[in-house]
Amino acid sequence: MRLALVHDWLNQIGGAEDVLEHLVRYYPDAPIYTSIYAPDLMPDQYRTWDIRPSWLNRLPGIQRAHQRYLPLYPLAWRTTDLSSYEVVLSNKSGFCHGVRTGSRTLHICYCLAPTRYIWNLDDYLARENFGKTVRLAARIVARLYRRWDFAAAQRVHHLIAISTEIQERIRRYYRRESVVIYPPVEVADRFAIAAHPDDYFLVVSRLVPYKRIDLAIEACSRLGLPLLVAGKGRDRARLESLAGPTVRFLGFVPDEDLPDLLAHCRALIFPGLEDFGIVPVQAQAAGRPVIAFRGGGALDTVIPGHTGEFFTEQSVEALTAVLQRFDPNAYDPQAIRAHAMRFDSAVFEQAITGFVQRAWEEFSAHR
Repeated sequence: MRLALVHDWLNQIGGAEDVLEHLVRYYPDAPIYTSIYAPDLMPDQYRTWDIRPSWLNRLPGIQRAHQRYLPLYPLAWRTTDLSSYEVVLSNKSGFCHGVRTGSRTLHICYCLAPTRYIWNLDDYLARENFGKTVRLAARIVARLYRRWDFAAAQRVHHLIAISTEIQERIRRYYRRESVVIYPPVEVADRFAIAAHPDDYFLVVSRLVPYKRIDLAIEACSRLGLPLLVAGKGRDRARLESLAGPTVRFLGFVPDEDLPDLLAHCRALIFPGLEDFGIVPVQAQAAGRPVIAFRGGGALDTVIPGHTGEFFTEQSVEALTAVLQRFDPNAYDPQAIRAHAMRFDSAVFEQAITGFVQRAWEEFSAHR
């Protein structure tokens, strides 16, 4: 089958790009259509791929400030014609599922999330320091683009969600059913159980407000518990002002150092609300329990009493209550790691390629 991959933009590295790297591994001959591509901001291996950016890529300054051009993305994708392909596999968190496909093209969308900045606009605006005029304009534009986004989702043949949280949002916003295929995590080969964990709690995250790292810092400071905070971001100064003497900021931690850091923690604290959340799975791959807010992707990846614990509201008091009764010796590292294997990249490969193949065989039989 002639297959094309579609990705929202290629000017930053995150979970979406990790998924794309796996898809390129499975479909090495597939071209990658994207809105913009900044080679100097991406890993070297991307330069060996067949990447085809849209006309947006020629606009001034877009590669480093793509948000200011957001109103143009639906137009760019609607004018991207992929009807010559038999299968289109879009890896979507923005508008890329809106590509044009013909009646003889099967479109499968791996949905990382329904477009957040139009469906969850108030949450997005609350995290940024926008003026009243910008907020009003954003709400007007979002109302219009919800209609476009909804219509684009109706043209997709199959929607795949990364978690039950995203499956519910797809049902709520797009009124479509979907299947869940968890994103890939390198469990088997990258992480291992440490013989003797150390005595610290751990947070691994970008330091931005919505991640709610403040909850972990204030709870551990209040209880006098040792906490290591790995990551960088614009919220670091504020978070440091909240920290007591038992909290230490590590800054950016290289990928090669992360497995050891996770394997030796008492537990990972995951206080944010995420669509999926790869770090909790990585901690469990190293045999360590997770203390997570009960919501989002954590509902799929953490089993209370078996691989970790939940706190039920995003407050210092709720997290403190769990930390006070938490016993790291109550969890079996081998059982925790066995649970994490459900999310290994090999499982993802089998699930996603099998889904595409079965969907193509069914579609082509009725073309």
